[in-house]
Amino acid sequence: MSTLATPTAGSQLLTPRDHTLIMIDHQSQMAFATHSIDAVTLRNNAALVAHAAAGFDVTTIVTSVAEKSFSGPVFDEIKAAFPRAEVTDRTSMNTWEDANVIARVNAIGKKRLVLAGLWTSVCIVGPALSALDQGFEVYVITDACGDVSAEAHNRGIERMLQAGARPMTSLQYLLELQRDWARSDSYELTTGIAKKFGGAYGLGIIYAQTMFGAHEG
Repeated sequence: MSTLATPTAGSQLLTPRDHTLIMIDHQSQMAFATHSIDAVTLRNNAALVAHAAAGFDVTTIVTSVAEKSFSGPVFDEIKAAFPRAEVTDRTSMNTWEDANVIARVNAIGKKRLVLAGLWTSVCIVGPALSALDQGFEVYVITDACGDVSAEAHNRGIERMLQAGARPMTSLQYLLELQRDWARSDSYELTTGIAKKFGGAYGLGIIYAQTMFGAHEG
């Protein structure tokens, strides 16, 4: 019997309302020792994710570790996206073992989580494996994460994938939230974020709009 295709999105695609984004330990001290991705690219990608989530009104938790005593402030780019956000500071390396974070996860009540942060093999692997073990769906924005070496980052990603996490990139996250250029109410938001943080893709949008008045959709 043949299967009929329908013009509907797959259930594994993200929407702005179906998940909670958790941004973990995008802090100065953590970034100093990160070598799997350069600091400029990391900050840019974290900014893209944060502004996408803020623009699409995604429920978001921002958390830090030992902010005042050791690791320093969360990136300004994230603070700019969420100027009134409460940053939940922790002592635990595994965010999932912090009662305050879990209270926020439970209060929000969504079973689908998207993670990004530093370092991949510790501060992302910990909550990813813990959440998966408790029946949550977990996505990881791999290029908004980083680690002390490419080896550490890659092994961390592999370990999460083996447990069932789903990888994606920062630009993929933005475009998955938009999904359809016919959604005119968020068109300027999406292209504006892409132009500011989307690298060569953003330059392409600027060029096409400036030179030809081009418009997706």
